[in-house]
Amino acid sequence: MAGGKETPRQRMIGMMYLVLTALLALQVSNQILQKFVLLNDGLERTSKNFINKNEFTVSSIASTVENQGNNEKDVPKVDAAKEVRKATSEVYAYLEELKQELLTTSNAKDDQGQFSNSALKNTDIPGNIFNNNKKGFEMQERLNAYPKQISEILKKAGIELTFGDIAKDAKDIEIFQNDKEVRNKNFVFLNFVKSPVGAVMALISQYQNEVLNIESESLGAITASIGSFYYKADIVEARIAAQSNVVAAGTKFQADMFIASSSSSDAPQMTIDGRTVTVENGFGKIEFTATPASQYDDRGLSKRILKGEIVTNVGGEDKILPVEYEYFVAQPVIKVTSEVVNQLYADCANELLIDVPALGNSYAPSFTVSNGSSIQGSKPGQLTVIPGGSGKVLIGVSSGGNKIGDVSYDIKPVPAPTVRLFDGRGPIDLSQAYPAPGPSSLIVEAIPEANFGRTMAKDANFEVTGGEVILLRNEVPREKVAINGKNVAIRNLLASAKSGDALVIRVTQVTRTNFRGNKITNNQPEIIRMAIK
Repeated sequence: MAGGKETPRQRMIGMMYLVLTALLALQVSNQILQKFVLLNDGLERTSKNFINKNEFTVSSIASTVENQGNNEKDVPKVDAAKEVRKATSEVYAYLEELKQELLTTSNAKDDQGQFSNSALKNTDIPGNIFNNNKKGFEMQERLNAYPKQISEILKKAGIELTFGDIAKDAKDIEIFQNDKEVRNKNFVFLNFVKSPVGAVMALISQYQNEVLNIESESLGAITASIGSFYYKADIVEARIAAQSNVVAAGTKFQADMFIASSSSSDAPQMTIDGRTVTVENGFGKIEFTATPASQYDDRGLSKRILKGEIVTNVGGEDKILPVEYEYFVAQPVIKVTSEVVNQLYADCANELLIDVPALGNSYAPSFTVSNGSSIQGSKPGQLTVIPGGSGKVLIGVSSGGNKIGDVSYDIKPVPAPTVRLFDGRGPIDLSQAYPAPGPSSLIVEAIPEANFGRTMAKDANFEVTGGEVILLRNEVPREKVAINGKNVAIRNLLASAKSGDALVIRVTQVTRTNFRGNKITNNQPEIIRMAIK
């Protein structure tokens, strides 16, 4: 991009690029693949708007220079504008050829022109085309040569404007610079290797948009450099050029609202849905947060219509030009990652990571929990949920104050532990009689169920806290000792033990210490018999 402060469009392009490149690494579902198709459709519509606008700007530059008497300082700028348009068309067409090759090779569309989810998921074809066949490296060279070419064209016309590289390696992208697993990947591996066809299709469309945006900035600089700009407004049309007409709830909608023959010397007044629009160099800057819809169609979309007005001077009179623009709000998909994501354990610290991939870097989550409590983590999306005793727990997900949706889970009771006996050497095998007079030491432990112990280690601390050990002879109790912890003092009990006796371990109470250090006592009657030989 050009030096200096970034425009809203530049920031939006940067954000969408980062979202697309980050999503390339996901194991995507059919629903996310459909969102890639929708994003690609929106980007292609934006490209058409860009092309129409830029072609009009080239014609406007030529007309303005002619109307101003073909000033010798301005005449070269007409040729420069045409060269910029030609160079852009060539790069755009090159990218379009690559996109079509990708879709044709992968059989991404059926005979009816519908996209195939299985083809869009294919991750081998992009790697083969762009890495094995080296077309990705050629693409990087063409994309990065384009900004330099445009800067040279402008320089010959007396305009100093430089642009940075378009196709960057991971180390040159801020979001990846501190990611040890990604930062050493080059442009090709970052974007195409092991990436699904659907995502690569949308990414190529985004690069086409970046090329057209550089062209737009360049033509704007040429226009601004022409002396005392004016135009003959005999045909006037109001338009909106949006970054995309598909926008996820919780993210910003950004677009240019403009008169097709607008100039920097004009000062039109613009409104959208009754709100005043900021005008810069004749273009209205529209920016608002898309609110979630009450209903979405089967594609996960909700149709919206912007209605606005532009008041400008046409032929010496102020005229009101109405404008409408149709766009869609896409329903964000809530993604929850957890070891226990299907069911949450009651009164335990269930650690979740809740993300909404469609929101990208704009994700600023907050949560509400019904039938339970929660602790928000230090990183976005980290949430520890402590459900109530039974039923379901409902988690409400919002971002930036906008409700995204809810996720609910069944509440699962904590599984009972298994009581096991140990001596000083290890576990006691109860299938065989223990040599008289019995074990010199007895340890009674409550072992958590394997899955619960693995996933909920902070809540899986069990201890036997009640019961007794009884010495039987001929099934008649002789002596007994209480169980107050895992180590049971049985030395005196076994002093009179003989071969043929038996020990009965009767457990009456087990205590669990949860993640807060609270003691939760449960009566868990269990009887274990150990023979003495």
